[in-house]
Amino acid sequence: MAIYLNTDKSLENFKQLTNGKYFVDKTLIIDGINKKINTVDKYLCVTRPRRFGKSSIAEMLTSYYSKAIKSDIIFENLKISKCESYRQHLNKYNLIKIDFSDLNSKNYEEYIGKIITNLKAEVLEFFPNIKVRDNYDLWDILYETKEKFVFILDEWDFIFNKELFTDKHEEYLEFLRNLLKDKSYVALAYMTGILPIKKYSSGSALNMFDEYTFLKDRVYEEYFGFTDEEVKKLCNKNNEIDFKELETWYNGYMTATGLKVYNPRSVVKALNNNYCESYWTNTGKMDEVLEYLKYNIHDVRDDVVKMVNNEEVRVNIREEFRAGQEQPKTRMEIYSAMIVLGFLSYHNGKVKIPNKELMFEFEKAISNDSFEEVSQIIKRSEEMLEATIS
Repeated sequence: MAIYLNTDKSLENFKQLTNGKYFVDKTLIIDGINKKINTVDKYLCVTRPRRFGKSSIAEMLTSYYSKAIKSDIIFENLKISKCESYRQHLNKYNLIKIDFSDLNSKNYEEYIGKIITNLKAEVLEFFPNIKVRDNYDLWDILYETKEKFVFILDEWDFIFNKELFTDKHEEYLEFLRNLLKDKSYVALAYMTGILPIKKYSSGSALNMFDEYTFLKDRVYEEYFGFTDEEVKKLCNKNNEIDFKELETWYNGYMTATGLKVYNPRSVVKALNNNYCESYWTNTGKMDEVLEYLKYNIHDVRDDVVKMVNNEEVRVNIREEFRAGQEQPKTRMEIYSAMIVLGFLSYHNGKVKIPNKELMFEFEKAISNDSFEEVSQIIKRSEEMLEATIS
């Protein structure tokens, strides 16, 4: 059974997603991406924090483009079906989908070797009549097919985000470059993850990609996270939870143009459970807040006190935290990392804790013994506020 080339796994996953009570139709993103196929703009990298629907979009795109499946029965009832480009690209391409978080390897050679070996075998099985030599690389074999491929690369930054195989990071970037850059067999390369692409030296091995990041995306902003209108419709369907309560708990993120977006996973969890609480910890790594704040703590202490007291802090973020960057140590680096990872919201030069869910996690983080001084300051500020009100 194929692992990467022309599989039907994504279709089954996307079917389950559309069958959900609180499914939100984001298929209009396909129409915009269709315009980039077989053009110089065919390389897209979309990065967002955890739980903002990145993998769901990847499953949707795979289900739409793959010629190995027939998915019109699903898409006929979705928004994309009304677009002019719908039929032109539906199930028309050989599709290679790689989830780089599917890790069961002891070292980098085993990690990347498994992908290359399996993908070579799958291409040769799918195209048995092509002639290849023993010394052909994967990209040589793909070229010999004389076919067009759509590449969907999910969790592209996994080894950076998990700090795995750190001495092999540039080798990994070169693998992606060799596979994709200037290759005539690439009809579309759609890459997604949390961290923007690593830059090194004077540029990047992947400088052919147009990047659409959490801080700067003005094109696909409405497709990652739920909008106000979408959440209101879901509340009407639920008829148990008040919209304002959901807004307080899970809103607070702003796109580059000022569009308000909600954490979709937490919204759906709350609607399914008819109860708002923090669902962040179920998917982990809020401990990073504690780790980031430990760095250079006296530079960020006053800001933390303000933000936990629902204030915004003015900060000018010039550079986004990127894959392969060293652990953040300066005030700007810490905030840049926390914005990219979704711990903080940033708009118009101000950073803040976005919502009640994240406020809950921050309060837990600073209750740690390492932050006793900060906790005392916050306690005193709360007591002063109460005394002033009295």
